[in-house]
Order: sequence, then C-alpha cells, then structure tokens
Amino acid sequence: MYNLIVLASKPSDWTHDEFIAWWRGEHADVTYPLPGLRRWLHTEVLEGMDDKRSAGWDGMSVLSFDDKAALDAALASEEWKRAVAHVGSMGGRSIIVTGDERVMVPEA
Repeated sequence: MYNLIVLASKPSDWTHDEFIAWWRGEHADVTYPLPGLRRWLHTEVLEGMDDKRSAGWDGMSVLSFDDKAALDAALASEEWKRAVAHVGSMGGRSIIVTGDERVMVPEA
C-alpha cells in the first residue's frame, strides 16, 4: 500500500467533537469517492504522549492506495479537487505526508 497521511487540528472556533464529527461525517462523504482509495483509517486523537510536542492535534487519517501511481491519479482527479474545496480555508493546522507502507506486525 502507498499512503497519504494527514495529521490535523481543528479550526480555532470549533470544538474537538465538532471537528471529529465533520471529518468522519460530512468530509468523509466527499472523500469516499476518491478513485483508487483502498482503505481509510481515521484516529481521533484523545491524548498526547508528550504535551510539548504532541498537544493540539485532533485527528489523523491514513488513506491507502495500491501504489504511488494510484495516489497520483487520485490527487489529479475531480474528486480530490472537491475534497480539497470542501476543506476550503477553514483554518487549523495539518501535516500531510506520503509513503510506502510496510506491515511490521501482522494482524492476528
């Protein structure tokens, strides 16, 4: 799998719960149609391990594709443009990275 990983914080005028509900609801509805999307994991951040470096993050998404070419095709799609437009200029912070996944401990 090749993943697009998003770590995000809520806009300053939203509550954590509002942001998570939006991400898993309204924004998810816009994201599901991405071509080639094989898996989507979402984690609601409930606590950080280090207040200095981990504070202020609300959630993380891992969107998985077969390979980099499939991700590149999704990023060039009209569906991606709609998902980006849906986020708009809502504020908050994000870190977005991509990379090749390796299973280190398989599911039992």
